[in-house]
Amino acid sequence: MTSTTLYASLFRYDDDILVNQHAYGEPASANPTFHFHRLDGGTIADHYMSSFERVWAGAVPWSGAEI
Repeated sequence: MTSTTLYASLFRYDDDILVNQHAYGEPASANPTFHFHRLDGGTIADHYMSSFERVWAGAVPWSGAEI
């Protein structure tokens, strides 16, 4: 059994968000990027934007040192 972290790259711009979901064993460039726009009453863009905000809230400036 292989252990891995599954993730998506999120790029947010105001009411738009680009989501590059990564399929296991494939490079990011081999996977589609989805473009979602926030709409009144919509849920998909808000779903990913909430995820982005949770990560951003715990982010710290990079000091140049190894993690």
